[in-house]
Amino acid sequence: MPRRRTLQDLADAAGLSLAATSYALRGVRGSPGTIRRVRQLANELGYTVDPIARALASGRTGSVGVSGSLRDLWQQDLSVMLTQALRRHGRYATIADADADPSQERLIVEQFVAQRVDGAVVSPVDPSAAYWRLLDPAVAVVAIGDALTSRPGTGSVLFDNRWGVQTALAHLASLGHRRVGLLAPALPSTPGRPAEVLAVEVAATLGLKLVPFSAPAATTEAVTVAAGLLSDPDRVTAVFCLSDSLAFAVYQAARDAGVGVPADLSVIGYDDHQLAALVNPGLTTMAWDEDAIVEAAVSQLIGLLADETPQSPVFRPELILRASTTHPS
Repeated sequence: MPRRRTLQDLADAAGLSLAATSYALRGVRGSPGTIRRVRQLANELGYTVDPIARALASGRTGSVGVSGSLRDLWQQDLSVMLTQALRRHGRYATIADADADPSQERLIVEQFVAQRVDGAVVSPVDPSAAYWRLLDPAVAVVAIGDALTSRPGTGSVLFDNRWGVQTALAHLASLGHRRVGLLAPALPSTPGRPAEVLAVEVAATLGLKLVPFSAPAATTEAVTVAAGLLSDPDRVTAVFCLSDSLAFAVYQAARDAGVGVPADLSVIGYDDHQLAALVNPGLTTMAWDEDAIVEAAVSQLIGLLADETPQSPVFRPELILRASTTHPS
């Protein structure tokens, strides 16, 4: 069996010190030319980092846990983008599916503790849960969407959902809709401030009658719930879905029921998943700047690992008008 290449072998080949080679390999110090040369030599020599040796030497494993509810299409994409961004910083992600279930999320937290992750970037199901405190204070944690109120020192990237809900419902009201369905995930994203409550408050100020329905995050499972919403004799003229995954379920239920979108039913989503522009008709939705969200989350995580004070940037979604909304017939 060939001998495993060591960092010293790579340093000798590059003509650099061990420290300079390590910095260049991780891209944290050195000229762009040196970084490229060291990484190319590593590939040629077949050098790979020994995670056990690195953990023993630095007290860090180099691993970061990423958690979200992955049956939601937008969260799937966000998790992939997070792993790519972490890799650029020399961090390697373990993705875990909380499946919109607090009990599953607790198991994931326990798994991250057992794996001794350096950090975690999470889209929490229950941001107020006590189990977040199981993660040692030395572990860098950043929450996306909601702050972890039970764990001091946690970073967060927050969403201005009031703005998003207000903008989406105001768009429907401006078109003349007055009876609007609300399709929301079965669990609220923020305990104590469920999305349904927020939407009902906003709808009342706009003169809208809101008909709320809760549905599973998975598109296929949500079709049945959407079908129930459309079967009401006093059917709504528009549906506001709190994720694009749920909006796609409404599309399918409408096709099954012979209901035209948008001729008979306007549909507006929330997320602007990449499929929103590809479905027919194109989905009107609220769009997040995912690149900026990922950059904010990962930068904050790296900062926490360097003992910097966490920030809490707030992002507002933008209304993207496509063909799925129009005046009621």
